[in-house]
Amino acid sequence: MFVGGFATFALLYAPQPILPRLVSDFAVAPTTASLAVSLGTAALAMLLLPASVLSDRYGRQPLMKTSLALATVIAFATALAADFNQLLVLRMLLGAVLAGLPASAMAWLGEEISPRAQGRAMGLYIAGNALGGMSGRFLVACITDWSSWRIAVATLGVLGLVATIVFWRCLPASQHFRARDIHPARILADVRTLFADAGLRRLFATAFLLMGVFTSLYNYLGFRLHAAPFELGQSAIGAVFLLYFVGTLSSAWTGRLVDRIGRRAVLWTMILVSSTGLAVTTANHLLAIVVGVAVFTFGYFGAHTTASGWVGRRAGERRALATAIYLCSYYLGASVIGTLSGLAWESRGWTGVTAALGVCITLAFFTARRLRKLVPSTSSKALTA
Repeated sequence: MFVGGFATFALLYAPQPILPRLVSDFAVAPTTASLAVSLGTAALAMLLLPASVLSDRYGRQPLMKTSLALATVIAFATALAADFNQLLVLRMLLGAVLAGLPASAMAWLGEEISPRAQGRAMGLYIAGNALGGMSGRFLVACITDWSSWRIAVATLGVLGLVATIVFWRCLPASQHFRARDIHPARILADVRTLFADAGLRRLFATAFLLMGVFTSLYNYLGFRLHAAPFELGQSAIGAVFLLYFVGTLSSAWTGRLVDRIGRRAVLWTMILVSSTGLAVTTANHLLAIVVGVAVFTFGYFGAHTTASGWVGRRAGERRALATAIYLCSYYLGASVIGTLSGLAWESRGWTGVTAALGVCITLAFFTARRLRKLVPSTSSKALTA
């Protein structure tokens, strides 16, 4: 599952550090260039619910394996895109086929891992996301600097192929999966039940806000560091994405912390850590920016690990659908806020971006604080959360 998470984030977010190069090569505006990321995450978000239904009916493993294989093929095709529109179409297709893995992964962990170890297991899976996001971005940035973005994307396809082979060979067989009916009436009833839970609604809102802030920061950080007074090259900008390693450590550590002291205390604390890091990035010194991004990344991955595990645990037998809604909110936040914050960049630069993101992260903080008093689920079909 670590490898699956690694491949998903590596393939999905690889264009982020080379957005300035796409602006130059295709003569488009920064907000338009950001669609290379946002359309992929939007397509993934839209397909998560259908993918979760297929996962409930036909099993987690077949869907996850097929998703990785198809995404690898599309990654190779992206390197051959004739123009920017074709590039966007391929990025949308990539996001669409990838939906099967995240739609199934958290449900698989919830079913196959002991409740006593789910925090650590979820932390390891999210750590794979973080490491994949870091590796994909850094690899693409460096190769683009040395050759071209097309060769960089093709190399990423090779990475996806290796990850796919490992995932297919090593993922243990499901022991506790039980197929569920995919009748539309049952699905709608499950959706209504999930949204009737105030705790789940707040966790979905938190996912939307936090992922929007996270994607926006990394989308426009490259533009800031590429411009004066820093004027960094692609490799140097790509090196900033090595701070994702902080997220890998945060996810694993937070998972253990959740098992010890509980989600209620951890979630709002991690969001507060992220907001502190965001504030530090407003400094005009490169070292301060790097430190701020590191602190922000640590807090973000800690919060995401906590919230995503909480959704699966609280939703009980509806965990696949609940996870899909959570991730749908998560990736919609990346697409909507990630694109709209480009308008703030074009209008007010980094000051505008951090002001807009500050509003979003403040809303996420107060939403998480309200979750401290959440009444535990008492349904016989749900684990206490």
